[in-house]
Amino acid sequence: MSATPEVLFVCVHNAGRSQMAAALLDHHAQGAVAVRSAGSTPADEVNPAVVEVMNELGIDVSREFPTKLTSDDVAASDVVITMGCGDACPVFPGKRYLDWQLDDPAGKTAERIRPIRDDIDTRVRQLLGELVGEEETNR
Repeated sequence: MSATPEVLFVCVHNAGRSQMAAALLDHHAQGAVAVRSAGSTPADEVNPAVVEVMNELGIDVSREFPTKLTSDDVAASDVVITMGCGDACPVFPGKRYLDWQLDDPAGKTAERIRPIRDDIDTRVRQLLGELVGEEETNR
């Protein structure tokens, strides 16, 4: 793993789960981890209800935009976390792969997205502890 761990979050549309995960990890890591997200079939914009529930935590994802997953994204990452993208993610030797089974926030209200966000937040904090140590997660 590189000196600064690099994490890639991948979902189908890169408009919900992966955007929330990337924003939460970036927020909690405070520069200790390089974070990016991508989608196998990117949407046109981040889900507005996702923007709303992230704003509730003081995290602004309104300027983010869905991006297309590339082999270069995977190659540059130490950890690749998939969230329902199936076989669309290329596999490279030496990478750590995790698959987080999470509900897709597409078409859901903010009320129904909050539990997904909170689940992602718990997982992100645990991952951060594994990557950089527990003391970093308590910032």
